[in-house]
Amino acid sequence: MEQSNSDVKLGRFLSLVLRHDPHAAGITLDEHGWADVNELLAGVNRTGRRIDMDTLERIVRENNKQRYSFNGDGTKIRANQGHSLQVDVELREETPPQYLYHGTASRFLPSIQKEGIRKMSRQYVHLSGDFETAMAVGKRHGSPVVITIDAAAMARDGVSFYRSENGVWLCEQVEPKYFAS
Repeated sequence: MEQSNSDVKLGRFLSLVLRHDPHAAGITLDEHGWADVNELLAGVNRTGRRIDMDTLERIVRENNKQRYSFNGDGTKIRANQGHSLQVDVELREETPPQYLYHGTASRFLPSIQKEGIRKMSRQYVHLSGDFETAMAVGKRHGSPVVITIDAAAMARDGVSFYRSENGVWLCEQVEPKYFAS
């Protein structure tokens, strides 16, 4: 289902608040990245945007990247990954498949080939389990390129992998030696 333009704008603002700047809505996140839903709704509305519980539930349900999760009783919400804030989203270590994929813009390729894939301002490097998703990510940044990662070799060498609630694979960094030819 295609999200409405207002839901997309609200979703972007929620991403900012829940991943990078909770103060933009005048709220705080706990150490695990959770925000109180009622505080979030009130905070977003204080910014002049209009959101209610039905709208928030629709944005969470229809977000094509499944960026957000509610806790068990629906009283808290958090971003699944992508934080620039230091939060512990309680990831469990998992064994990755043989290959994972990283989508980026071609203009970044020379630097990546030399330095590897770095987490930059995020807590982790984000990797996709399939080529198509990585290509879509790369397109957001310009002329896309997808790097195939030998994740099994990384895991054998002791690199820890985690998978977020929405299926994104995460690790600290990817050295160029793990780029599959």
